[in-house]
Amino acid sequence: MDTLNQYRMENDALGNIMIPSSAYYGPQTQRAVENFPISGIRLPRSFIRTQGIIKASAASANMQLGMLSPEIGKAIIQASEEVIEGKWDMHFVVDVYQAGAGTSQNMNANEVIAKRASEIIGHAQQVHPNDDVNMSQSTNDTFPSALNIATVEAIVQNLLPALLGLYQELQKKADQFMPVLKAGRTHLHDGVPIRLGQEFSGFAATIHAVYLQLEKQLDGLYEIGLGGNAIGTRINLQPEYIPKVIQEVCNRTKLPFRKPANIFAFMQNMNEPIRCMLTLKELAIHLIKITSDLRLLSSGPRTGLAEITLPPVQPGSTIMPGKVNPAILEMTHMVCCQIIGYETAIATAGMASQLEINVMMPVIAHTLLHSIDLLANTIQILITKCISGIQADEEVCKKWMQESLSLITGLSPKLGYDMASQIGLKADEENKTIQQVLQEKGLLTAEISNAIDPNGMV
Repeated sequence: MDTLNQYRMENDALGNIMIPSSAYYGPQTQRAVENFPISGIRLPRSFIRTQGIIKASAASANMQLGMLSPEIGKAIIQASEEVIEGKWDMHFVVDVYQAGAGTSQNMNANEVIAKRASEIIGHAQQVHPNDDVNMSQSTNDTFPSALNIATVEAIVQNLLPALLGLYQELQKKADQFMPVLKAGRTHLHDGVPIRLGQEFSGFAATIHAVYLQLEKQLDGLYEIGLGGNAIGTRINLQPEYIPKVIQEVCNRTKLPFRKPANIFAFMQNMNEPIRCMLTLKELAIHLIKITSDLRLLSSGPRTGLAEITLPPVQPGSTIMPGKVNPAILEMTHMVCCQIIGYETAIATAGMASQLEINVMMPVIAHTLLHSIDLLANTIQILITKCISGIQADEEVCKKWMQESLSLITGLSPKLGYDMASQIGLKADEENKTIQQVLQEKGLLTAEISNAIDPNGMV
C-alpha cells in the first residue's frame, strides 16, 4: 500500500502537517484531530447545519457590501448550502472535547467550505478559510450564535411538538378516565377519593406548563451576536454587516432572530443555554414523577395497585416466564436521570465564563442539543408505546376505594374528628371497612351513608 499517496502536505502558522488526501478539512482541523482524540463524539448535525447557515449568510452579506467578489461569494454560499444539507458531515471530525470556545470547530467549517468552494470555482482561484469564509466573523460570535440557532430549531421542530403531543394524549386520558372513582394517596397511604381522570389532568397540566415555559424561553434564544467578532467590539467590521447577516439568517431559517440588546453580555455569558437547560431539567423532574406514578398505578398485576394497565411491549424477564415490565416508563426515567446530570455539566461549564467569553462552549453545545434530542425522541416513544395504550381497571379502582380508611374523612363534620378517628382505627385493627364498623355501631344512617359515599367526595 502506497501510504504517501493517501496523504497530502499542508501548512499553517505552526508549520507542515500531513492530512488525509480525501479530507476536505485542512491543517487546523487536522491538528485538532491529533490533539483531541478524546471521546469520538462530534457536535451534532443540527449544529453543523447552523454553521453552514452562518457561513452562507456571512458570505451573502459580505458580497452585498463589496467585500467578497461574486465568484468567491457564490462559491462559498453553494458550499455552505451543501454543508446545510449534510453533504460533508463526514468531514466535520473535531471531538466535542476540544480547544476552548470552539475555534477548532469553526476552522473545521471554514476549511471544508473553503476547499469545496475552490472546487466549485475550478481551482482557478483558491478560497481562503480565514480571509474569505471567515470574513467579518470570529469563533467567539459565530459559535454561540450557531448554538442559539440550532437550539431554537431543535425546540421548535422537535421538542415543542413532542411536548404538545404528550399534553394532548394525557388530556385525552384524563377525559377518558374522568368517570373512574378511585382512592387517592398521600405519603403512599390511603387518601380521600379522587377521579382517575383528575390524576391524569394533573399530569397533563404539568406538561402543558413546561410547554408554555419553553415556548416563552425562545425569545431570549432569538438573540444572536453575529458581528460581535472577537469580544463584541465589532473590530474590522462594516456597520452595515450586522443587519444584513442577521436578515440572511432569518431568511434561511424563517425564524425571527435579532441582534442582542447588549452584545457584550451575549459574548461574555451562556445565559440562554443555561436557562434553557434548567427548563429541560424541570421537564425531566416532572417526567420522572409522572412515569413513577404510572409505574406505581400499574404495579402488579396481582400483588400491586394494578389500577391501570400498560400496553405490553416486550418480555420483562429472562427467568420469570410471562413477566412484562413497564419498560417504556423505565427508559424514560433513565433518560431523565441523564438530563439532570447534563444540567449540572452545563451549569459548571457556564461558570467558566471569564472576562469576554466562555471557553467551554463546545461541551455546552453538545450537552444542550443532545438533551433536546433525547427528550424529543423519548417523549415520542412514551406517547406511542405507553400513554396512548393505558387502560383503567375500574373494578380494582373501586375495590381499593371501598377499602380505603380515608373514607372516614367524610364523617368528621358529622361525628367530630375524635369519634371518626376511633372508627377508622377500629376498622384498621379488625380489617373491616368503614361501612362495616358503622353498621356494627348502629351509626349507618342514610345521612352517614351519604357522608362516606365517594361520589360526594370528588
